[in-house]
Amino acid sequence: MKLSAEQLRALRLLDDAGPRGATETLLAAHGFAVSLLVGLVRDGLATATPEMVPAGGQTIEVTRVRITGTGRDALDLA
Repeated sequence: MKLSAEQLRALRLLDDAGPRGATETLLAAHGFAVSLLVGLVRDGLATATPEMVPAGGQTIEVTRVRITGTGRDALDLA
């Protein structure tokens, strides 16, 4: 599978983020479009999991994105 430079950049960021992954909001702040993230998930390179987290005395829902083993393999081949 041939990955774009932007897909590779996203996978590297997720790999560097470690087992907790990164929130969709953080990825958006780095300039990643939701459509790119959806594509990574669709292709099995990442997972997206909704989580409830405390923030300022409230609980909010965030989407946490993590790289998969397939995503790491894709990075190794790039």
